[in-house]
Amino acid sequence: MSGTWEEARHLMLRAGSKRRHAHKYLLLMSQFRQRTVLVLSETAERAHRVTGGEGVPSEATIIGLGVYRPALSVSNEELSNFIQSESGWIESRSGIRSRRWADHRESLLEMARAASEGAIRSSGLCANDIDLIIVSTISHMYQTPSLAAELASSLRTDGCPAFDISAACAGFCYALQLARDAIRSGSAHNVLVVGAERISDITDFSDRSIMFLHGDGAGAVVVGRSAISGISQAIWGSDGSKVSLLGQDVSWHAFSENPCKTRKPALRMKGQEVFRWASFSLVTYAQRALERANVSATQIQAFIPHQANKRIIENIANKLQLPEDVVIAQDIVTQGNTSSASIPLAMHALLREGELQGGETALLVGFGAGMTYASQVVKVPLNFT
Repeated sequence: MSGTWEEARHLMLRAGSKRRHAHKYLLLMSQFRQRTVLVLSETAERAHRVTGGEGVPSEATIIGLGVYRPALSVSNEELSNFIQSESGWIESRSGIRSRRWADHRESLLEMARAASEGAIRSSGLCANDIDLIIVSTISHMYQTPSLAAELASSLRTDGCPAFDISAACAGFCYALQLARDAIRSGSAHNVLVVGAERISDITDFSDRSIMFLHGDGAGAVVVGRSAISGISQAIWGSDGSKVSLLGQDVSWHAFSENPCKTRKPALRMKGQEVFRWASFSLVTYAQRALERANVSATQIQAFIPHQANKRIIENIANKLQLPEDVVIAQDIVTQGNTSSASIPLAMHALLREGELQGGETALLVGFGAGMTYASQVVKVPLNFT
């Protein structure tokens, strides 16, 4: 551009009618220069947001994983007399042989903290490196403050932003998407994502159709920056027309007005309708997630769905026509349905048993009350505790 400016100056020095033309040319060049500077400035700002200001393309990936499983394991045999059914009936309906329930010492906060500490430790970071915490839970017994805020204080993360989300069993995948977006936008560098549940606190143990399904536990991951994407854009959404299929049956307001005559709020489920919805709808969402990530079923090493029911898991896997060498997570057999904690717990189980290796590719599918759903493709972390 310097040569162009020299030419303009030269024309300005020439006499006669050319002076007016040179002035016009110089004015046009000045306007062009201003527009160019503006475009370059905007481009640099966008690059700064995407890279975190460090000049390297900033995608998101999982860099650490930790879990907490309660000590108490409850077998089907122990429940069979209570619900007046044989233990084989429970397994045939759900695939569950045992589940873990937290005792009074294993609070939701304590389980979330244990899982989070493991995730942070395995990521090679310290608590002060975490600059955003997202917790997915439906079993925190306080509407406010959030479990995430309590967790931030317990971990001593130096006052980072923290909030809860309520997307039921799709919540972990929802939180992963939010973490990915925060990192790619530059608003966070290291995000702690936690799924923590004490479903036993909101279970009606007189309801034999559901009380054997659920377990307690917590799973956490640290999502950090990467030059290569390790978390694809989620296919996510909800179908509010089906809220009656699964969820809390009585509002806390109704219970507080007449606690003597109103039963305590608890989870209820229309099992057959949920099964049909999941078996049909989730296949489409999972296929779209693979397409969005630009991978095929032959390019993944594991399928890690929400651990709702073994029959649902197998049904979806069959309809996806997954290759025989794709590992299918079935942590539900010994853990039960832990809602938003189930996917990180299942991921951890596959890594712990050596069925999945760090850095390999997995398809995640979460779904639950709402009816909420989310599916994405991820690289599992190299490190876990």
